Amino acid sequence: MNITHDPEWEMEPIYQTLLAQRAERRKLPAYTPSSIGQISGLLTTFFAQRLPGAKVGSVASMVGGASKEQFVFSLDDAGPATGRYVMRKDPLEGITETSRRREFEVLNTVQGIVPAPKVFWIDDDGTSFGRPAVIMSFAPGVTKPSVAVQKVSGLGTILGEQLRSKLRGQFMDNLVALHAINWRKADMPSFAPPDGHPKHAALWSLNFWRQLWRLDRLEHIPIMSYAEQWMDDNLPGCDELVLTHGDYRTGNYLFDETSGKINAMLDWELARIGDYHEDIAWILMRLFATFEDGVFRANDLYGHEEFIVAYESASGRKVNRKTLHFYEVMCAWKMYIICAANGMSAARAQHNHQDVLLTFTAAVGPLATFDLCRLLKQGARE
Repeated sequence: MNITHDPEWEMEPIYQTLLAQRAERRKLPAYTPSSIGQISGLLTTFFAQRLPGAKVGSVASMVGGASKEQFVFSLDDAGPATGRYVMRKDPLEGITETSRRREFEVLNTVQGIVPAPKVFWIDDDGTSFGRPAVIMSFAPGVTKPSVAVQKVSGLGTILGEQLRSKLRGQFMDNLVALHAINWRKADMPSFAPPDGHPKHAALWSLNFWRQLWRLDRLEHIPIMSYAEQWMDDNLPGCDELVLTHGDYRTGNYLFDETSGKINAMLDWELARIGDYHEDIAWILMRLFATFEDGVFRANDLYGHEEFIVAYESASGRKVNRKTLHFYEVMCAWKMYIICAANGMSAARAQHNHQDVLLTFTAAVGPLATFDLCRLLKQGARE
């Protein structure tokens, strides 16, 4: 990949590296998912060096997850470290391209501010586990009601009025708290702020997804090309850079079904320093919404305008409707890339542990392009 002096490669330096590595891994043979026995042995060796005398037990794979292999296990006789943990380990390719180092740094940053798992150990280069991995505390809870219809987590999950009333305030408060973090004082050396120009927040995000699309697309889609050109022509400026989550939605938080308390926000791997409108646009996507008796609810929690008004009131920020519209277009565009390009290419190369799920989620592609057409035709809301 030649990226020298190419304006379409202007993005965070770490993403340039990740994309180049993804292209190189594409040449490798099929990936063999890790067995419970293999993970148990690797964990035993790992902790023998770090916590002598600690015993690894109850190793089990965790269901779900199209980007990482996930395992839960216990540490016994480990003093203060005794407890349950989760290991997230990269396959050869995930449904998108992210860094365990960045996940480790952002989870450390949000501790005590937003409920999230606490990270303890990282294998940045895969020396210990064969592929990069991070180990964090186990957080209790569920991602959807036990009576919910079985769907991919977060896609049209109906919470119901009782849970909705308990969760919506926390959902908003945690988002506002995240966006209020002083990231300039945080210990996040692998995060680079797009602060060279007001339009860099949008451009850097656009370029990362643009290059993933170039790398992984399986067919040319006219609306994708049109949307990309439209975004190039309509890049918004950003007046305030915040720490964004990148995948903030129902399905990516764990809550206690009885009390309705959110115990942990999950899946921080797409976090970046950018425009808060990008998080808001992701939350408002129709793919994650419910339509009950014709009523739209973003993440089954808020109406479209209701969410915007609530965010403005809680954060003190103004939601610019033209900027929001830009990111709504981008979110639909990148959703197609994630599901119908990244996921399908990983499955085609047999580089993931969830080939069947990745193939299944490709069906989201037409929904994303339908929304893309709707948004481009509709224009920004007043």
